[in-house]
Amino acid sequence: MAKVSFYLFEKSPERQVDSACRLCRKILRQSARIWLFSQDAELRQQLDERLWSFDATGFIPHGIDQPDAPICISEQLPAESDWIVFNFNNQALEQFSNFSHIIEIIENNEPAKIIGREKFKQYRQLSIEPQTFKL
Repeated sequence: MAKVSFYLFEKSPERQVDSACRLCRKILRQSARIWLFSQDAELRQQLDERLWSFDATGFIPHGIDQPDAPICISEQLPAESDWIVFNFNNQALEQFSNFSHIIEIIENNEPAKIIGREKFKQYRQLSIEPQTFKL
């Protein structure tokens, strides 16, 4: 059964892209594979640029539509199941059972929180009990 985690920014004004980079850096240390799923071309571009510049000691290894990279940025979902998927779309991933872990990052602004609440409800309707981490 896939794990779903919500990272809810209650006080921090940190942007979703920066939060994703920070989490990716941490997860890569555990040698997991990360898939950044977004159907928004501008957001995919921001993620790509930020992963290059986020870490002052070096870039975070990634590729666009390159499933052999440690982090893959794509508008498609991965074909294999051993990925940790960051979902940047406005709906819950109904194919949740295809992945080891789904991560939802909710920024500290009202439109993001409304979308986050809806996604949380959608996962509950799919019989998933998401974990919430308040930051």
